[in-house]
Amino acid sequence: MPVKGAGREIYETVTLWEEIAHAPHRFGGTEYQLGHHEVGHVHGDSLVDIPFPLHVRDELVKSGEAEPHHILPKSGWVSVFLRNPDDVGRAIRLLRKSYEMALASQTRSVSPA
Repeated sequence: MPVKGAGREIYETVTLWEEIAHAPHRFGGTEYQLGHHEVGHVHGDSLVDIPFPLHVRDELVKSGEAEPHHILPKSGWVSVFLRNPDDVGRAIRLLRKSYEMALASQTRSVSPA
């Protein structure tokens, strides 16, 4: 069962992060981006999908922090189903991890040679 208000809580948290943009996601919900990097997207109050490099995705799945993506289980994407308030906090932490990785990648790409 979805967590009522989860999408709003995530929105209110993630949109406070520097340089984060948000827009409707092509498959519904809200997408969060840092520059050209998608940090993740939220489908209402029930599901969050977040991209990671495969080795990070594997660690998150192994530790139980996330599940393989609900449609693309072999990709670097993970899914967090929002079934209780703890899941919302975990989703925000993972979105933050994705954001920080995107920020580091962005910083590396603009560093002087």
